Amino acid sequence: MIPFLDVGAGYAELKTEMDDALQNVLAAGQFVLGPEVEAFESEFAGYVGAKHCVGVGSGYDALFLSLVALGIGPGDEVIVPSNTYIATWLAVSKTGARPVPVEPDPETMNISEPAVASATTSATKAVLPVHLYGYPADLEPILDYCHRHNLWVIEDAAQAHGAAIGERRIGGHSDAVGWSFYPSKNLGAFGDGGAVTTSDSDLAAKLRTLRNYGSTRKNEHLLRGFNSRLDELQAAILRVKLRHLDEWNSRRHEQAARYMESLNDFDLTLPPIAPTVTPSWHLFVVRHSHRDELQARLTKEGITTQIHYPTPPHLQAAFQSLGFGPGAFPISESLHSTVLSLPIGPHLTHDDQSVVIDAIQAALSDLVGQ
Repeated sequence: MIPFLDVGAGYAELKTEMDDALQNVLAAGQFVLGPEVEAFESEFAGYVGAKHCVGVGSGYDALFLSLVALGIGPGDEVIVPSNTYIATWLAVSKTGARPVPVEPDPETMNISEPAVASATTSATKAVLPVHLYGYPADLEPILDYCHRHNLWVIEDAAQAHGAAIGERRIGGHSDAVGWSFYPSKNLGAFGDGGAVTTSDSDLAAKLRTLRNYGSTRKNEHLLRGFNSRLDELQAAILRVKLRHLDEWNSRRHEQAARYMESLNDFDLTLPPIAPTVTPSWHLFVVRHSHRDELQARLTKEGITTQIHYPTPPHLQAAFQSLGFGPGAFPISESLHSTVLSLPIGPHLTHDDQSVVIDAIQAALSDLVGQ
């Protein structure tokens, strides 16, 4: 069986470093908002090129708290991709604001400035671009438009650890950037975790207050805050993994390049490649009109694949009240019915990837003409 992602192998490779880091936390006896969180926040902010990092409980909380800190609430609209994981929409709706979906660019699968401009109304307060699958969205035109129209930009970078536009890593371009450290991420913890990076000192201070019951001093509460704090154990693990992130991402790049070369001549839509961006290759997502048949063939060969995502947010029961039905966002719906995520990760072996490639090539040859 070839797994989609071997999370356990990451621990095996870094076992000594991780065990030492965890033992140090256990020995210190401080588990909430201590020196490990402070150190990780400083290191990760430096890594992405932002002035501040605020550790929180999850990637969802990172987006939600950013929206709250920027004053987004009932009556406001936030432009979101129609093609994304539902957490992006949920963070907006949790504030009482309305998520306003726009179609993605069919090639990059990310939203673009023209789509944002077409959806802007007098109620629009923010735009929430997603670096889907780890492929950076075209930020500069979006940022330029939003700055000219006094709109906040909050990036969803849950899948973009180490991704870059030009020489500049994702994480410091906009007003706030939300990160997830879910175990399967390129930079993953041993449980839930998240962070916001920003170069706005006032926003960072407000986020630190909001994440800790609205408090900066024990038993004094300045805001109606929340309990959303990255804990010391997770921060210690993340500090270890951050030191290896570039190396692990380079393995993903090598695997992505091999997929591109080996599958280029087949009837398969491959991920976009542009010289101006560096994806994190969190996922390697292909598209095929007979996606389900292709996945079934690979499953039969013992190869685990996933679908990111089978149902777009506007067709989920959770957002039925927004009034979108089938056909409302045809580009997104087409993507969700054709995408397939292939195994990729720092611990996928060369031999296992060969098996995956051979199986895909054989399946695609059989599917020709269907």
